[in-house]
Amino acid sequence: MKKWLKILLLIAALGAMAFAVMVAMRPSPMMVETATIACGPLRVTIDAEGKTRVRDRFAVASPVTGRLARIELHRGDQVERNALLARIDPLPMAPLDPRQAAEARARVAAAEHLRHEAEAVVAHARADCEQTQRELERAEKLVETGDIARQEFERLRTAEQTCRQQLEAATFKARAVAAEVEVAKAALLAIEQAGQSGQAATVYVRAPVGGRVLRVVEESERVVTAGTPLLELSGQTLEIVIDLLSADAVKVQPGAPVWIEGWGGEQPLPARVRLIEPSAFTKVSALGVEEQRVNVIADFTDPVTPLGDGYRIEAQIILWDGQQVLQVSTSAMFRKGQGWNVFVVENGLARERKIEIGHRNPAAAEIRSGLAEGAAVILHPTNELADGLRVKGR
Repeated sequence: MKKWLKILLLIAALGAMAFAVMVAMRPSPMMVETATIACGPLRVTIDAEGKTRVRDRFAVASPVTGRLARIELHRGDQVERNALLARIDPLPMAPLDPRQAAEARARVAAAEHLRHEAEAVVAHARADCEQTQRELERAEKLVETGDIARQEFERLRTAEQTCRQQLEAATFKARAVAAEVEVAKAALLAIEQAGQSGQAATVYVRAPVGGRVLRVVEESERVVTAGTPLLELSGQTLEIVIDLLSADAVKVQPGAPVWIEGWGGEQPLPARVRLIEPSAFTKVSALGVEEQRVNVIADFTDPVTPLGDGYRIEAQIILWDGQQVLQVSTSAMFRKGQGWNVFVVENGLARERKIEIGHRNPAAAEIRSGLAEGAAVILHPTNELADGLRVKGR
């Protein structure tokens, strides 16, 4: 009996020694960095640089040839519509030249045609705005009962805001054209008076619209010819010009929200896309590569902004926005064939898992299938990582 007991003890001792040697020889788990799959907000954006510019810019020119009195206005001065901008004393003229009179009358007629065209554009824009307003009012009732989607209601509201801005711009332009008609008539009157008496009356150049003085082209007193630019006026409305690659511009839709950052303030400024210009242009990048670029035009949601004309900004155009989205970090994903895979930690082992993703930004991607909330995925998987390998997260 004692002999068998000694044999059993020896066998047990040898087994323990073998197990200890096996444990000692067993490779240690690979240290990996893990993250837990969870739901949260996810936003897909296009980030680009841009600049602000005045939406309506008007160049005021001399209607006649004469001596320009010194312009007392300066950059940044605020002027009202019909305010006096400049005074020009026409030079003595020879008896009335039929050709000059015909040209002056033709300019008046052309200005009248432009005014009629501008008035038609205003009427068309006003009719569009009234129709859009009626559609929005109907949508407000339907969205409360759930008969239309919230997204469709947001689209109609954006269309109504855009339509009002277009009506404002058309009205602004119509006023400027009407002022050009008065300037053309004043030039014709000066020519007719000069033909009768040899000396024309002083011509007063007035502001076609209310706004700010952007630039004074001719500040000092001197003789100017008809058509010489005198100064530039701007309206009150600013817009944003965002320079995008054509491949990115096709993803943007009118009405898309925009956040303006990098303008010098702490809080981003909200805006919305109004127009994607229909034609692209070629631009050489800093690396010397020719790129096809497209200007995307956006309007500030708040008309009162601390920015001015030509200010640099950084724009974030929102293509898609979700609040409770199951997502995975893009640093955990790797390509395999045509799909995406990740490594999941299960019972201390790395398990390769194929996933299907949806919307994606540089930091995270939407999970459509393959992972569940609470799963631990391995970040920055290396080539040494393989399915079934023992791992330890940190």
